[in-house]
Amino acid sequence: MTRRLGGGRLVIATHNAGKLKEIGALLAPYGIDCLSAGALGLPEPAETGTTFVENALIKAHAAAKASQIPALADDSGLSVAALDGRPGVYTADWAERQWFEGAAGRDWYMAMGKVEGLLSEIGPDADRACWFSCTLAIAWPDGEEAVYEGRVDGTYSWPPRGTMGFGYDPVFVPEGRDVTFAQLDPEEKHRISHRADAFAKLVAEQFGS
Repeated sequence: MTRRLGGGRLVIATHNAGKLKEIGALLAPYGIDCLSAGALGLPEPAETGTTFVENALIKAHAAAKASQIPALADDSGLSVAALDGRPGVYTADWAERQWFEGAAGRDWYMAMGKVEGLLSEIGPDADRACWFSCTLAIAWPDGEEAVYEGRVDGTYSWPPRGTMGFGYDPVFVPEGRDVTFAQLDPEEKHRISHRADAFAKLVAEQFGS
């Protein structure tokens, strides 16, 4: 039987304020007090895995060990059919600005442009089907772990639209909608997103009867 979280504190293994807010909102109904790895001053471990599962577990175990509090890590990304699933696990890397001094950091508009540029090279008939994947990993200080995976399918849209959300949200139109994740009301996005899919599985196992 999978170990369950009790009430109390849970470290969210991220330095991303957007992710912390989204995850915290999803966990709030279950009496979980979320705090970020960034707020605790925890270092970000090297994400050396080649899958979302591997990277989520790396982050969760590092945060749980450093804080001695159960930790939840999210590893997620965008995969584009015409690009053989890229950027995939390297989604955040495509946003890194490092080519000249002083430009380090993440530029998501640049990352979205990279994907659009590659699709444009393929031509007007390029398959714009894409999907967001999310892996949630829980780790306890004693090394025990649990993993939950989610996915949402959609279409890559250009130009970017909307100001809500983060990352590639402005170019992702989920199936059954005509607006991007960045244009959706946050509550609606939380209901249908890849993270919501993974969380539904986590909640069923962790908080179900």
